[in-house]
Amino acid sequence: MYEQHYDEDRFWRKLRQIAAVVGRKVLYPALLLHYLLHDQRVPIKTKTMIIGALGYLILPTDLMPDFIPALGFTDDLTAIMVVLRAVKKYITPEIDARAKVQTEKLIGK
Repeated sequence: MYEQHYDEDRFWRKLRQIAAVVGRKVLYPALLLHYLLHDQRVPIKTKTMIIGALGYLILPTDLMPDFIPALGFTDDLTAIMVVLRAVKKYITPEIDARAKVQTEKLIGK
């Protein structure tokens, strides 16, 4: 449903734009999904779910518009967390480490 909104460049632009606002709470799980998407061990069906969740994050007009203070990213986080629970068995220590490092880079620590 939201797969058509996912694009690598748009994903990274969105994360850089929202990093200061959402912090680790949204960035880290989104990055876990991103790195799972690029892992060859993850099945295509699973990747389709991941693309849907990341596409929803990128979508500028969604259920709860991102510009609403404190609430704007709750729907995005919910979509990400639902998919993350479904795919958590594919998270390796390497993927976890990459997501943590990239989260810190985006936040600026």
